Amino acid sequence: MSVFSGLSAFPITPTDANGRLSTADFNGLLNSLVEACSGDTALDSICLLGSTGTYAYQSLDQRKHAAEAGIAAIKGRTPTIIGIGTLRTDHAQELAAHARQAGAEGLLMAPFSYTPLTDEEAFQHYAAVAATTDLPLCIYNNPSTTHFNFSTALLQRLADIPTIEAVKMPLPADCDFEGQLPQLRAALPSGFLIGYSGDWQCADGLLAGADSWFSAVAGLLPVQTLKLSQAARSRNHAETARLQEIFEPLWELFREYGSLRVIYAAANIMSLSDAQPPRPILAMPENQLHRLRDALDAVNRL
Repeated sequence: MSVFSGLSAFPITPTDANGRLSTADFNGLLNSLVEACSGDTALDSICLLGSTGTYAYQSLDQRKHAAEAGIAAIKGRTPTIIGIGTLRTDHAQELAAHARQAGAEGLLMAPFSYTPLTDEEAFQHYAAVAATTDLPLCIYNNPSTTHFNFSTALLQRLADIPTIEAVKMPLPADCDFEGQLPQLRAALPSGFLIGYSGDWQCADGLLAGADSWFSAVAGLLPVQTLKLSQAARSRNHAETARLQEIFEPLWELFREYGSLRVIYAAANIMSLSDAQPPRPILAMPENQLHRLRDALDAVNRL
């Protein structure tokens, strides 16, 4: 089974105000993800240094340190993916090589840029990074942050590179998974995995046949998120709808404030870390935390 299939948890990378890793918090958070789940109810993977892991706000050395610390904490108990998106191709190659050496089992890369990339520039970037590693690579299609959207034609070209195995897609327009998935399946090679991020709607993607859910909330609430994921993957529409209703107050906050701010605030409330989002990102408003506490209480009763 591919490291990119199923439910992948995206935890925060807790740091102090100067960007120094809070190792004790990080170890505790990752141990809680691994130990909360086991056997048939285990997470399929953990992705360190994704968007929720604030990769874009850390230096190369900080990212390498976090990757090493995270992989050491996980201790091979759950397959580990490392985010390697960065501005320069040579830096992404460096991070890919480091992830391989540190013990990662997969790579996730966004087309991070300052000057907007052309399709050919994005293709050459991915091809160059893939050529330097034997680790499987997932394309991170996240136009809301990168301002680059992968066309189907570009995905087709990239899918021909042997080590590029999957794509992490944004939610489709009007959440039309049943329209988008067949189109992508027809265009991409058999076995190429298609997953989604955007926690509030990903269960619908799984119901429609998506291969993966790349989840911020699973990086904090793995057991509860697994219940929703398993209901959706088994095509249990009634149970999925029931669980979605319980999660909805949390999803509402995600849509309103962005999942990153909400996840940091939730980690504080749950006493997992007192870390704050890296500036200039501001914390979730204090006067809205009662809503988050109520939402967490509801989900934690699952």
